Amino acid sequence: MSDTSQTSSRQGSSLLELSERTKKRNAAEARFRGYGMTAIAIGLIMLMILVFTIISKGVGAFQQTFVTVQVELLADKLDKKGNRNLDDIKKVTTFGYSPLIRAAAETSVEQAGIATDLKSKDIAGLLSKNAAATLREYVVSNPNQIGDTVTFRFLAQSRVDGYLKGRVTRESIANDKNISVAQLDLVDQLVDAGVIQKSFNLAFIFGSDASDARPEAAGIGVSMLGSLFMMMVVLVLALPIGVAASIYLEEFAPQNWLTDIIEVNIANLAAVPSIVFGILGLAVFINYLHLPTSAPLVGGLVLTLMTLPTIIISTRASLKAVPPSIRDAALGVGASKMQAVFHHVLPLAAPGILTGTIIGLAQALGETAPLLLIGMVGFIASNAPDGLASGLLSPNSAMPAQIYEWAKRADPAFYERAWGGIIILLVFLITMNTIAVILRRRFERRW
Repeated sequence: MSDTSQTSSRQGSSLLELSERTKKRNAAEARFRGYGMTAIAIGLIMLMILVFTIISKGVGAFQQTFVTVQVELLADKLDKKGNRNLDDIKKVTTFGYSPLIRAAAETSVEQAGIATDLKSKDIAGLLSKNAAATLREYVVSNPNQIGDTVTFRFLAQSRVDGYLKGRVTRESIANDKNISVAQLDLVDQLVDAGVIQKSFNLAFIFGSDASDARPEAAGIGVSMLGSLFMMMVVLVLALPIGVAASIYLEEFAPQNWLTDIIEVNIANLAAVPSIVFGILGLAVFINYLHLPTSAPLVGGLVLTLMTLPTIIISTRASLKAVPPSIRDAALGVGASKMQAVFHHVLPLAAPGILTGTIIGLAQALGETAPLLLIGMVGFIASNAPDGLASGLLSPNSAMPAQIYEWAKRADPAFYERAWGGIIILLVFLITMNTIAVILRRRFERRW
């Protein structure tokens, strides 16, 4: 009787046919797979939009407009005594060079065969205010050129540069005191004559920041050096301290309530907002120890405190990933505890340690908030440091702080440079992460 009922209950079903329950389960799995693919697609689309936005807005910073003029270095203006004494030549300020630049700009317009009603002052206004300083620096470096006519490629002012890049239009300058429509008409003619040209802006990569009146002369090179010196401090301090602390906690420290408290606090410090470390650095390193404000040394010390938890956590994870059999085998052949750790465990954990260190450095490289509180965002370094001591102790800025400073300025040219600085910063970060992957693959060992 029971066999008959079981047989009748199976009638109408087959192993080759999916039941309703199986169909629902497969449909749920397909939906979940679709959700995952949709999430990945959205993430990739947003990443592409972000990359496109950064590149499209920042690539203009790597190009700059230059005006080619021939300047006559009049001896009666630059060396009135005629003895080529460098001290006397240095006494001529940039105001003394301005008439030479005005005359050169007017001559360039005449030689191009362009008729204009603009005054020489308005014609020279197409050049950057940095032109006089550039000319003076050249004359001081080459006093033997006084009396000659020298060809210079001066930076064009930011409005001219923005006009050729499409950032400035004739409608947008209706109330602009820096440039007029008549000057833009002259710019078009000078472009056709080859006097004004756009070219690669190497000074943006290797130059220094500039004042609000000279956005076209601003560069990120000096702040790159500031970031470099900070990363040197972080690497020299954070790597040995972090690795030593990790080895002790993981391999030698007794398991008791004290080490538990230390481990919990290290994990909590990794989640502390970076600006808290900036407040700590301001209170301890500047107010108490009286270290110089805006110095890369102070910035490096602050970023070291912020990076240490990341390095310790990643190093401990790498040490923990080494199989216990490696330790047991070393101890079994007579090695001491320290020999087992330093000769066997540590080399096997080296790829993970290097990866964690470089990722920690990359995180520190992109931090801005701690640097705000120690003054590195409010300083304009006009010259590169001339040595290790100067690089560590002289006031400077850093790449993320420089980008922040540019982004809050009013002139659109600084905003363009902020995007260009982001591109350079991303190149550094991608390079550091690539090095981390290469080192991990290079030193990775299989067991």
